[in-house]
Amino acid sequence: MALKFTFKGGIHVPENKSFTEDKKIETAKNPKIVYIPLHQHVGAPCKPLVKKGDIVKIGQKIGDSDAAVSAPVHSSISGVVKGIEKKYSAGGRQTECIVIESDGEENYDDSLISHKKGDKLSHEEIEKIVREAGIVGMGGAGFPTGTKLITSKGSIDSIILNGAECEPYLTCDHRLMLEEAEKVINGLEIMLDYFETAKGYIGVEDNKKDAIEALKKAAQGHSNIEIITLESKFPQGDSYRMVDSILKRKVPQGGRGKDVNCIINNVGTAAAISDAVLEGKPSYERIITVTGNGVKTPKNLMVKIGTTIGDVIEQCGGFNGTPAKIISGGPMTGITQFDLDAPIIKATCGILVLNEEEVNKEKVMPCIKCGKCVDICPVFLEPLFISANSLKDRFEEAEALNALSCIACGSCSFICPAKRPLTESIVHAKREINKKRRKS
Repeated sequence: MALKFTFKGGIHVPENKSFTEDKKIETAKNPKIVYIPLHQHVGAPCKPLVKKGDIVKIGQKIGDSDAAVSAPVHSSISGVVKGIEKKYSAGGRQTECIVIESDGEENYDDSLISHKKGDKLSHEEIEKIVREAGIVGMGGAGFPTGTKLITSKGSIDSIILNGAECEPYLTCDHRLMLEEAEKVINGLEIMLDYFETAKGYIGVEDNKKDAIEALKKAAQGHSNIEIITLESKFPQGDSYRMVDSILKRKVPQGGRGKDVNCIINNVGTAAAISDAVLEGKPSYERIITVTGNGVKTPKNLMVKIGTTIGDVIEQCGGFNGTPAKIISGGPMTGITQFDLDAPIIKATCGILVLNEEEVNKEKVMPCIKCGKCVDICPVFLEPLFISANSLKDRFEEAEALNALSCIACGSCSFICPAKRPLTESIVHAKREINKKRRKS
């Protein structure tokens, strides 16, 4: 029996991936209108490079920033800029969006130059391509990849691609690895060229055996790439749990992967790097999973950035009955949506539509001190005590209990027999602690 890598703690949750795990990636129809958020990444928002009335092409850069931590944004359709307006995106942030109306054409901007596989590119060339392509972490974090490369240079001996996809319902990474394994390997190869002495690892949970085999086949002949089989457990896809599982290294509190000589990227990010370097394609579309009993025809879709949630659901047959909750992402770490006009961003992994029966409306009961939340916490916190202090606005006490170390994975809330709002209250405490720090 093959060794399965894992970390201490975590939980086994119902996977609910059968809706879409066998559904091949389909290309969504071009929307009639898109709303491209100027802030869909960690760091500084972009400033618009276009104005109302301008004609734009697919892949044209329409927003950028001079900040060290930022990523440009590109038009996902060709058409006319109708204006700039503030909207909430699927990521939960209100930001200015460039509104573009389609002209029904497929006119592409070719300013990003493509290179042949095997071309020897300098560090500066790779940095420029990745940065200009607007690539960010596509597993949900949204950290600008160009910045990650530059700030990690000189300290990396291991590159980890995260293919765990432990979040229930979501299968977009699974289908990418299965259908585009070579593209994932190409992206990893480019990163290995950048970090010349590093070794590459791709971590995939053991519930995706077909993807593991596809990656192993694509990686044949690459002695510096290893496909790692991970135990299917939540939150195995958290980047620092991935480092722990594969390398047995502990990222310090508040630290980054480079602190333990590694860099972690999602498999979708690797594919985007391959697209940018080998095809000259900026990051203006991505694969998302549209799933749940609340949607008529669940699918894995390649969707243009800026497409509204409503448009995406419509392309999957519309709602199956009256939805009780719509979530951007998965049920454990996703963001509940209130507006079907919210646009998809680069970090959107999926849209989950739940019906009334699936939404947990159980009554919150007093804590029974069972300790289950302590046993399963992947970062070894005491969620019940942090939560109790947060609910009483005792944020200094919550901070002393290391509330800021919480990764908001939702495991404690899931396991709690009293249905306490553990994760929600701890996240609230983190916001208040950080707010106080910014003021001081």
